[in-house]
Amino acid sequence: MKVKIISPTKNAMQSGMAKAENWLMTFPAETPPSVDALTGWVGMADTNQQLGLCFATKEEAIEYAQKHSLQYDIVDPKQRVIKPKSYAANFAFKNENRA
Repeated sequence: MKVKIISPTKNAMQSGMAKAENWLMTFPAETPPSVDALTGWVGMADTNQQLGLCFATKEEAIEYAQKHSLQYDIVDPKQRVIKPKSYAANFAFKNENRA
């Protein structure tokens, strides 16, 4: 089984980066989703996709995968780029974001 080790992004409703250091191991679904004939809802008999293991560091996640003979892919997070600007820049005459 091939697992994916990722550093999840922060929630859009949060401003802080408190849980950004954690690493998450996700498991792929082994069976494709099926459509229920009566309701038309999409469902799965496989529950692996619902499982996620949280680790404090990337090395702990790799060690766990190697210990349990799991193949893994590591997805490194993108670095956040903050463009410094002043509050007055919101009201500048040449603001491209202005309607």
